[in-house]
Amino acid sequence: MDDGLRAIDLGNPTYEGICAEHDAYTAALRSAGVDVIVLPALEAFPDSLFVEDPALVFTEGAILLRPVAPSRAGEARALAPTLRRLFDSVLELPSGQADGGDVMVTNKGVFIGLSDRTDRAGAEALAACLAELGRNSSIVETPDDVLHLKSACSLLDDETMLCTPGLAATGILAGFRQVATANGEEAAANALRVNDAVLVGAGFPRTIERLGTAGYTVVSVETSEIGKIDAGLSCMSLRWWDSAVAASA
Repeated sequence: MDDGLRAIDLGNPTYEGICAEHDAYTAALRSAGVDVIVLPALEAFPDSLFVEDPALVFTEGAILLRPVAPSRAGEARALAPTLRRLFDSVLELPSGQADGGDVMVTNKGVFIGLSDRTDRAGAEALAACLAELGRNSSIVETPDDVLHLKSACSLLDDETMLCTPGLAATGILAGFRQVATANGEEAAANALRVNDAVLVGAGFPRTIERLGTAGYTVVSVETSEIGKIDAGLSCMSLRWWDSAVAASA
């Protein structure tokens, strides 16, 4: 993890801290009603804990992406055998670069954010892949200081987004109600709605209070160690609704 990518050097995370946060994260997912598959570690890829960047998953199928960072180039290939066992349809991004952290799935369509990690060619190729899975999408611009689209916003319910004031000012979320992160707690925007729970980084108490006041069931999860390598709650899992499993339950 010491070799993980980061925009700002906040020091190296500790191995014990990363393990503790990952264990707490998987426990929170299970408590929210999710069946969790934990894959073996990939020692050659220091950012491979963040499985959402090299792939996307939907009930209809999966898409293997092309992260821009050279150190992450083999992650999608490593995920491919597992995804092909789990999904009948697995597409591969044919060109450009795209990270899953720039992709927001909503009931109004899929937003693809342009950033330093997702270029125009990758976004357009991804839009074509999404159309093949039957998903509508739109390409949006993210502010220059935002690493990924979902670094600055997350879906709270079908009609509501948690977002930073900076992203709200762009107007790309105009079709949604918006709950703003508290001043100085912009990183809280990378929350994660799972069934009836909203997972939020434990280090953002004022944003947690706002969400509780708005009626959401908030589960705080420690993210101080993973935050040192630009990560948040959505990064560490690929989540989908498995209709076959649901039908047999």
